[in-house]
Amino acid sequence: MAVALSSIGEDVTLIIRAEKLADYPHTLAAETPSGAITVPAKTAVRVSGPADVLWISTKTYHLEDALAVVEAMPRIVVPLLNGVDHIAVLRARFGQDRVVPATIAVEADRSAEGHFIQRSVVRLGVASSGEAVLRDTLEKLRSLGWTCHFVANEATLLWTKLCFLEPFALATSASGKNLGEILADREWKDRFESAIHEACAVAAKEGAEVDGSKGAAAFVNYPSTMRASMAKDLAAGRKPELDGIAGPVLRGGEKHGVPTPTTCDLVEKIEEKERAKRSPARQL
Repeated sequence: MAVALSSIGEDVTLIIRAEKLADYPHTLAAETPSGAITVPAKTAVRVSGPADVLWISTKTYHLEDALAVVEAMPRIVVPLLNGVDHIAVLRARFGQDRVVPATIAVEADRSAEGHFIQRSVVRLGVASSGEAVLRDTLEKLRSLGWTCHFVANEATLLWTKLCFLEPFALATSASGKNLGEILADREWKDRFESAIHEACAVAAKEGAEVDGSKGAAAFVNYPSTMRASMAKDLAAGRKPELDGIAGPVLRGGEKHGVPTPTTCDLVEKIEEKERAKRSPARQL
């Protein structure tokens, strides 16, 4: 996000952890489908001055730590976190009208500090409440090949992404398979389909207008090698965003009386994998 915004002429300061500041590179770079982008890196460890927009793009479980370094009140706050629960947390901190929900969908990897590989088109959705401030910014991002749009219904905005991400993240993480392998495996494709329908059923109860009728068929045009970031984190021994991504579906299902057995099963399988990763190797 910082690379893209800097490349279109925005004045961007990247907030990083204090322990990384001394060794952080002086430039940011991204390899994108349309070419390489390199921009100067202006960094800081705290938000101490005025800003038009505070973009938050942490993992869900790092949100509280990130907010601890925000000392100044920005004009608007635009979170790009997965899930839905963070919106209430941010509005309790910054106020109802200052927080503009948003979602971003892209397959990308960080190959080194300050260097990123973008493997797919970026899809950015922003609540209509942010249009007055962000209209020009989104128009410029479209020049990079991004798909950008404003959405009036916040529940639809947030749950549309979650109904795509959550089943995909759970299926690729629990199975260890990529998208193509899941679609080619009858058992895993059925689980994937079931998780999609469960997420969409909960989303509808939450006031979102989502269409899950295509099920797994909605994914057939995506790269067959695609895996969710949760699956990549799990394979690398990093903490997965399990509660942030699956939690809203599980809690929403319980709240609204919507059965979510497949989601529960996939979460349990991922938790087992995570425990195995943390456990020391057995001595034979």
